[in-house]
Amino acid sequence: MKKKNFGIGVGFAAVLFTAVVLIAFKADEVRQTAAMPAVPQISASQAILVEAETGEVLYERNARERAYPASTTKIMTALLVLETLERYDSPIDQVVTVPREAEGVEGSSLYLKAGEKIRLEDLLYGLMLQSGNDSAVALAILTAGSTENFVAEMNAKAEELGCGNTHFVNPNGLFDENHYTTAWDLAQIAREAMRHPMFRTIVAAPSWDAQREGNDFTHFYNKNKTVHEFRGGNGIKIGYTKASGRTLAASAQRDGKELICVVMGAPNWFNDAYTLMEYGFKRLEE
Repeated sequence: MKKKNFGIGVGFAAVLFTAVVLIAFKADEVRQTAAMPAVPQISASQAILVEAETGEVLYERNARERAYPASTTKIMTALLVLETLERYDSPIDQVVTVPREAEGVEGSSLYLKAGEKIRLEDLLYGLMLQSGNDSAVALAILTAGSTENFVAEMNAKAEELGCGNTHFVNPNGLFDENHYTTAWDLAQIAREAMRHPMFRTIVAAPSWDAQREGNDFTHFYNKNKTVHEFRGGNGIKIGYTKASGRTLAASAQRDGKELICVVMGAPNWFNDAYTLMEYGFKRLEE
């Protein structure tokens, strides 16, 4: 009888020990789960979040599906203009003459006039803050001699950056079925652009006052709300057409870490970007 009781005691102890181990394991599992930020819920059809310096992907959704970039195209436009200035050691504040092709371009505009004298710097700020489609055309022609030549340079640069699912047909992002990219590709273009100090200065500016004669449209307001309302927000570009929907490339920096986020086909574009970047910063704290 005593042996029987001893056996029951051993069995009970074993069960109790197993239960304690399981409870401890579950508690540890709960602690680990609680430490991990929740997977973001966003409206975007395509999205990606990367650590800017390394390119590490922290989140992606259909990131290699083709989509229409709209005015985020202008990230590449500004990048090529700035690279050309650096290559030839040309001053950014030089005064240029607006080509006739830049007058009357549809969509968002700086209301440029053919023959107008304006600083190149003002065209760049107008491109990235005010999203001037006419500014994109002017910069393309001033840089490469024609929009066709400039677009060829855009596609060559995309290939150089490994953006195999990107094809440009214009410098401003006006809709064309053959003008496309992906969230992944756009993030790589954004990363490259943000390596240039002048580009960073431009896209981080809340606003800019251009020096123009005979044209009262001088105050350019940054349409990218990230720089106005998101903690650490420092760029970079919004894009919208009816056909492409809402597209946003956004960046933010906190505690020495920088994130770049791209959302495409995103009805709640800014909320999506903020949600993803908050998630990313929490991930980087681990």
